[in-house]
Amino acid sequence: MTIKTTPLFSLILLLSFANPLLAEEVSLNGANTAWILASTALVLFMTLPGLAMFYGGLVRAKNVLSILMQCFAIAGIASILWFVVGYSLAFGEGNAFIGDFSKVFLSGIGKETLSGDIPESLFALFQMTFAIITPALIIGGFAERMKFSSMLIFSAIWLLAVYVPVTHWVWGGGWLGSMGLYDFAGGTVVHITAGVAALVAALMLGPRKGFGTSAILPHNMTMTIAGAGMLWVGWFGFNGGSALAANGDAAMAMIVTHISASAGAMTWMFLEWMKYGKPSALGTVTGMVAGLGTITPASGFVGPGGALVIGLLAGIICFNATNYLKQKLKVDDSLDVFPVHGVGGILGTLLAGVFSATSLGIFSGFGFAEGISSMGNQVWVQFIGVAATVTYTAVVTFIILKIVGILTRGLRVDDEQEIQGLDIVMHEERGYDL
Repeated sequence: MTIKTTPLFSLILLLSFANPLLAEEVSLNGANTAWILASTALVLFMTLPGLAMFYGGLVRAKNVLSILMQCFAIAGIASILWFVVGYSLAFGEGNAFIGDFSKVFLSGIGKETLSGDIPESLFALFQMTFAIITPALIIGGFAERMKFSSMLIFSAIWLLAVYVPVTHWVWGGGWLGSMGLYDFAGGTVVHITAGVAALVAALMLGPRKGFGTSAILPHNMTMTIAGAGMLWVGWFGFNGGSALAANGDAAMAMIVTHISASAGAMTWMFLEWMKYGKPSALGTVTGMVAGLGTITPASGFVGPGGALVIGLLAGIICFNATNYLKQKLKVDDSLDVFPVHGVGGILGTLLAGVFSATSLGIFSGFGFAEGISSMGNQVWVQFIGVAATVTYTAVVTFIILKIVGILTRGLRVDDEQEIQGLDIVMHEERGYDL
């Protein structure tokens, strides 16, 4: 028997056997949206009040308010710049090096506009919190001596000239992302850029008065430890939220983040204990931050075993980098931004290529699952990402600081103002009035 078909019948028959997913439109996922909403709040919480308190406690009492003010001011200016043009240049199509202007003022983004299966407005806001904390990290490199006006202009230009392009390279469809660079939550984008910029700034401004000849001690370790605890909690949103979904990737990113932070804290604590005879609270929380920064680029690619090794290495290498930078090189990176975040970001980015896991088990994440050759290729890609980010950040940061120094007639306050303290000199206020 012969069955006659019409064109309409043939079309219906074809569609009936077609993959139903091809005909479905992507719709908003409520669970993913709720998780990224929470993660966004956690990442902002890392800067305000987390980083502000962490840094604020580490400086002297006469400068505490200046640190808090700088964090708040950066949060404001970075948010506005991200809304106006930063998001568009970072995540617009553009080319391999920079995005375009198609999304300036978040144009074309409404309530129903999606990025994947979450609102694009939420994705833009989540990324905004990263754009806030990165320049805020840099202030630790020049704490207690840079003019407020210089800091504000520098942070604004640096955000657009350094952070935005590197973000596009890695996450916005740029050349490093196309090469296959592993950077799950910001090893290159956040930690290397901030760490290198802080080192360049510390070298250009020179040391604080009394550095190397008298002790410059934290004025409030209680505040610092409270801020460090907020950073630890907030980092769950930083790394876990970077999965952009409420799924196993987010859960694994959170557990490896916690393991690395714990390993970094304990390693630093015991190293200090052995070297100086007593463990310090400052060393322990610094090791925790080193563990967090180092696991960040690898958090979506390694398992718990790899995270433990990464945290241990972070504690050892960042501890020695901190001592070497200040004691041997005499560089006054005031709050150890480069040896903790910069070195940690470089280390974590390279180790992401070594320990990236293909299966998860009790010893997962120790690498080699796809063979030595594959691992070597990935490490080479990671090395290119590190080298490009370090070089670009260092050169452009140097140029920006030179320009800002001309615009503000010098980057730092004079000796008398530094002795008096930035709280009174810059803001006519005191952090404490007891």
